[in-house]
Amino acid sequence: MGERDDPGTIGRRVQRLRLERGLTQKQLAQPAYTPAYISTVEAGRVRASEAALRHIAGRLGVAYEELATGRPARLATDLRLALTEAQRTLATGEAEEAAEQYGKVLTEAETHRLAEMRAAALLGLGECAVETGDLAAGRQYFEQAEECLAGSPLPARVPALRGRALAHYLAGELRYAVYLLESTLDELNRGGLHDPDALLLLYASAIGPYMDMGAHARAAQAAELALALAPRSGDPALVARMHRSVARTLLAEGRLAEADASLAKAAELYRTLQLRTELANCHWMRGYVYAQNGELERAETELREALAMLSAKRAALYSSQVAVELADVLHRRGRSEEAAGLLRDVLGDLSPERGAVHAAAAHRLLGIIAEDAKETEAAEEHYVRALSLLERAGAAGDLADLCRLLGDLLRRTGRVEAALDVYRTGLGHRTAPGTTTLGPAPAQPPL
Repeated sequence: MGERDDPGTIGRRVQRLRLERGLTQKQLAQPAYTPAYISTVEAGRVRASEAALRHIAGRLGVAYEELATGRPARLATDLRLALTEAQRTLATGEAEEAAEQYGKVLTEAETHRLAEMRAAALLGLGECAVETGDLAAGRQYFEQAEECLAGSPLPARVPALRGRALAHYLAGELRYAVYLLESTLDELNRGGLHDPDALLLLYASAIGPYMDMGAHARAAQAAELALALAPRSGDPALVARMHRSVARTLLAEGRLAEADASLAKAAELYRTLQLRTELANCHWMRGYVYAQNGELERAETELREALAMLSAKRAALYSSQVAVELADVLHRRGRSEEAAGLLRDVLGDLSPERGAVHAAAAHRLLGIIAEDAKETEAAEEHYVRALSLLERAGAAGDLADLCRLLGDLLRRTGRVEAALDVYRTGLGHRTAPGTTTLGPAPAQPPL
């Protein structure tokens, strides 16, 4: 019979619509039912059959769904169209406008108790919040979406879980982000829930945190599994995101040409889909590839393109990350003063609770610039701040390098014991490459 309101609510609705149309109970009942039956329906004393409600709806000139649930006949279709429009707006980088559109869908979905639509609107609001750098709000939206889908199968809840992990990752909470992604992967694979889109989304999302934690072996494994799953996915945006994530592991392995090829595939898909922020991220990663290969002029061009696209669309956290990469290229090109100015602007937009890993990267580079300028005290201060931020985030991949920089500085200024302590700290973060300190890797899908 499907979802419908209780008999009392339906009865009051039937009576209201009948009186609005100036019909008697006899006229409404004809020819199939009696006025007495209509009276009992209106009083809520009987649960009318679907056939009876369809008859009454026809006499009243309304859709069966509207009579049974109180929802306008085209509401679900209209809300799906509104969701699609909000997704399109977000794809072009207009996160604030998209948030307004998702908010209207959410209000309608809550008014008419449409759980699936409510969850989709909450997910969209979460993506908008992350895009504009409001990680706390984003996390709340994703948590609400997850609660809304509590009775749904795990694959349906994966986008909300991944959203939560992304918000924690961008806030610098790497270990918790990895825990969420790995535990969900484990549950999917051990339970035989081998949904390719859900698995691809989780593996692609895990690569960034793995790399930042120094767990390169796990990042490479996640990249391999993502590449194997990609042909089974029906979502081109998801496949594009996967190619962008996989490029990070290829870079770490020194496979620059393959990394650039992956980014080219991602960029082409994003252009087709008009996903502006994601396309900007591809320019960013290609700039990083060129920088790693020593092609600094091309790197600067790509990174400036990415920064312009992201800044114009207020993608706050992403633009801060690109600015750090651009500052590194500018420093390497001998424009250290310009680089330092860019980094100070970045630090004004970040905090330990919001973008800790990227704030640490800015302090690290400011330390290098200060050291090159023979400003030893300023360099040490920046290195120590970066170390504190990375330790809090658990970013072992960057901690070892930073300990080397700080140790070298301390040694050059005659503080050998302090330098040895810092070197030991750095070695401690390099003792178990490929692990996350979270136990064994999650179960894998049968590929």
